[in-house]
Amino acid sequence: LKDQFDNLDKHTQWGIDFLEKYAKFVKERIEIEQNYAKQLRNLVKKYCPKRSPKDEEPRFTSCIAFFNILNELNDYAGQREVVAEEMGHRVYGELMRYSHDLKTERKMHLQEGRKAQQYLDMCWKQMDNSKKKFERECREAEKAQQSYERLDNDTNATKADVEKAKQQLNLRTHMADENKNEYAAQLQNFNGEQHKHYYIVIPQIYKQLQEMDERRTIKLSECYKGFADSERKVIPIISKCLEGMILAAKSVDEHRDSQLVIDCFKSGFEPPGDFPFEDYSQNIYRTISDGTISTPKQEGMRIDSKTTVGKAKGKLWLFGKKPKPQSPPLTPTSLYTSSTPNGSQYPIFSIEPVHYCMSDIKTGKPRIPSFRSLKRGYFYLQGPALEDFSHLPPEQRRKKLQQRIDELNRELQKETDQKDALIKMKDVYEKNPQMGDPGSLQPKLTETMSNMDRLRMEIHKNEAWLSEVEGKVAARSDRRHSSDINHLVTQGRESPEGSYTDDANQEVRGPPQQHAHPSEFDDEFEDDDPLPAIGHCKAIYPFDGHNEGTLAMKEGEILYIIEEDKGDGWTRARRHNGEEGYVPTSYIDVTLEKNSKGA
Repeated sequence: LKDQFDNLDKHTQWGIDFLEKYAKFVKERIEIEQNYAKQLRNLVKKYCPKRSPKDEEPRFTSCIAFFNILNELNDYAGQREVVAEEMGHRVYGELMRYSHDLKTERKMHLQEGRKAQQYLDMCWKQMDNSKKKFERECREAEKAQQSYERLDNDTNATKADVEKAKQQLNLRTHMADENKNEYAAQLQNFNGEQHKHYYIVIPQIYKQLQEMDERRTIKLSECYKGFADSERKVIPIISKCLEGMILAAKSVDEHRDSQLVIDCFKSGFEPPGDFPFEDYSQNIYRTISDGTISTPKQEGMRIDSKTTVGKAKGKLWLFGKKPKPQSPPLTPTSLYTSSTPNGSQYPIFSIEPVHYCMSDIKTGKPRIPSFRSLKRGYFYLQGPALEDFSHLPPEQRRKKLQQRIDELNRELQKETDQKDALIKMKDVYEKNPQMGDPGSLQPKLTETMSNMDRLRMEIHKNEAWLSEVEGKVAARSDRRHSSDINHLVTQGRESPEGSYTDDANQEVRGPPQQHAHPSEFDDEFEDDDPLPAIGHCKAIYPFDGHNEGTLAMKEGEILYIIEEDKGDGWTRARRHNGEEGYVPTSYIDVTLEKNSKGA
């Protein structure tokens, strides 16, 4: 390599160019990672739900899983940014700094090599000049010797000419000797410098270039490893992101989503009832019976076939308003009397429309023209949303009212906490007047108390609406249950008077049993069943219960809990004898059942 200085110059330059080429590759890879992460974040932002606080969209498990996948994808994008940052700091930045240092070191070593070569060339020129001068003086000395010998042998030459030629010869010989000595010295010096150049200086410079190139190769190897390590470090976190996506996929529950759909769109209305059997053959049987020996036909008992009793009590009149039932005239067949202990008599109506109307009066359920009217937007034609949500179906109304009650209870709890804090602050100000004026807190305390009263009124009003809706839903369920039972029991043909037979010739036109309708009529006006007990409590302190609606209790007395504390500090309880009332929640030790609805 002693004569390959230019080749080493080219090789070291190629090494630096390759280093910069790899640095450019890393830079482009960093840009790709950054753009990839940016695009992923934009994708997540595009598909992330933008929900307002009042948005009440059902949270299906498939939607929740998709949102979780988006969150995991956002974390994955963050890891790609970490990869880009690590590559930029550990690989690209290090390569650029090392490339700059490498260029400086290479330039220094090449300059040293060139200086050594220049010094050697200078020594060679000095030696070559002394050699040429020695050669020239030797030729001049030879010419002077030839001239002296020619004059010395020439007989015609004078002695002076011979002496002059001899002196010139001695001068040239002396100068040749001096140049010879100088040439020898320069030659010896050049040989020494040349040996030093090729055996000491240049090998050292080449060694330094070799070490520099090897360090460049090692640096490339380290950057290759760092390039891979930047990716490998985030693999565990990326694996967790992928595992999170898999868990999100496994969390999808189709049954829960179906239940959410049911809860969201459940109206609470009962489906329309069965169409009744309209017997158009009644007049035929009556005509036949008129010509036979049977019970005489009563006056006023002609009932139009289009207004049968079964039709009156079972048909929902899908395509219009239900016509008013035509009450038959009071005849001995439809009107009976029953004696009371004091001898008075009262009429008993056996006609089914009376029972039907009484059921309507008790339940107060609005009649639905048909499900077709629901499809046409029956409820949304009622006008804007009302405060009691009466424009909504019963089930949705119940859910809305329950949500509003929960929100009001939370607001009431906040106001209660604020009131307690103000009272404590007022006590502190009264004990330490230097800390503040107690009177300054009174307006805020009054405002808080006013807000609490307003919230309690709102809660009681909404609870009344909720109780009304729950009562209607329960009554509607009971009616549907009884309708199903009647549908299963009555398998025969309905006669005009309401009796069922399997044979048309065995119709009974006599009066119904007298003991059936009074109890049925009375049951329509019975009070609702008492509220079920949801737990029990034990009185810790005695309570007088002087105020109206409260229940007095003794210390240690056991009571039933029928209504929890709604945030106002009172719990509704019942004694064993059925007496009910409100007791202070702080005076009792409450134990609720695990399943309060089934208690």
